[in-house]
Amino acid sequence: MGVIDMTAMRYINLLDKVARVKTRKCFVHNNVIFFAVNKEDVSRAIGPAAINVKKIQEQIGKKIKVIREDEGLEDIERFIVDVVSPIKPKYVEVKDGSVTITAGSSQNKASLIGRNKRRFLELKKIIHDTYGLDLRII
Repeated sequence: MGVIDMTAMRYINLLDKVARVKTRKCFVHNNVIFFAVNKEDVSRAIGPAAINVKKIQEQIGKKIKVIREDEGLEDIERFIVDVVSPIKPKYVEVKDGSVTITAGSSQNKASLIGRNKRRFLELKKIIHDTYGLDLRII
């Protein structure tokens, strides 16, 4: 995992304070703050009627999502689909030290890459920090 900066540390502490859930993974993709928590803690982190999510969004002024933490390379496809949601890639393949996402349509590919490759670079950093792999989108 990559280095946690002070902003991410503040977000992690806020999640712990509001929802009483521990996590070590917090990252930003497409202007949304993601918290990756253990699968047992996802519902507790979200809270009843999403009250914890709403409290955190209100305090920081940004949209947040709580996703299930990856459990190794076999979990990479679900992790990527959770991060890029609502975009649905055709499939995700891990081969030769890189992750290849097949977008399917040109609109999906454009959405995954983003203007000035911003989303692509964010996702590439997330995958590199989490799995130590490179990213390709076709």
